[in-house]
Parts: sequence; C-alpha cells; structure tokens
Amino acid sequence: MSAAQTQARTVVAFDEVKDLIGTDLGHSAWREVTQEQVNTFADATDDHQWIHVDPERAAEGPFGAPIAHGFLTLSLLIPMWSELFDVTGVRTKVNYGLDKVRFTSPVKVGARIRMTVTITDVQEVKGSGLHLVADATIEIEGEERPAVVATFLNRFYA
Repeated sequence: MSAAQTQARTVVAFDEVKDLIGTDLGHSAWREVTQEQVNTFADATDDHQWIHVDPERAAEGPFGAPIAHGFLTLSLLIPMWSELFDVTGVRTKVNYGLDKVRFTSPVKVGARIRMTVTITDVQEVKGSGLHLVADATIEIEGEERPAVVATFLNRFYA
C-alpha cells in the first residue's frame, strides 16, 4: 500500500463492536497541515503566538518553521477517526473525551500527518451503550517521533 492510500474503513454493527478489542484499524490518509489552517485555528482560539502565525519570525525560531498548535493537531483526530471507523445501528455517537494526551513532536506547517488506531477496550454502559477505548497515534510523515499519542474515548448508544 502506498503512502497516498488509506486503510479500508472498518464499519461494524453495534452488536459487533465488542468483538473488536485488540483490533488495529490501520491508518488514515495523509493530510497536509497548512498555514491557513493554523491561522484559522489561532483566530478561533485567540492563540496567535508567533511560532504558529508568523512564518518569517518562526523560520528563525527553535523549530525552523511555523508549527501547528498542539490542539489543532489533536482536533484533526476527529476527521481521521471518521475515515477509519463507523458503527451502524446506533441512535447516538458521542466523542466521550480523552484519558491521556501527549504532544511528543511539533508539526511544522506543510508537514503531512496521519493517524493509526487500535481498539483496546469495549465496555457496556447504562442506556444500551458501549464505551470504546482506542489508542490513537498521529504520525508525521518522514519523522521518527509521532506528533500526538492519545487514549481516545467514544460512546455508542443503540
């Protein structure tokens, strides 16, 4: 499989989710992080630190280029998750949060990232629900260290 291709999306019925513990969902497609995204995120969060929004100054800074906000990179987990996984036969899908997040390497503007995911646990919850725990890693193309390592929590209600 080439770097431009994505893993096949895993789509399962609600009743099959429990069978996925230990399943590696593969990786999303690569996506470029652009200066426009960084600037828009800066406007949305009121975080205009120069290492993100001033390319000329950032080129002389510690990373040699402007970098994405860590929380911007983390927020891209959602569209990449949607590329990899879906559950049918549910009335509600909820992003339940994160148990652990580490920003292990900066993402320079222009870099490409993708996400790999392994489902580590599924438990029943009140209200005909399932609580799914997934280990997610956002990789940077050509870099040894990932950008983000997180434990991602989801709930599905039938």
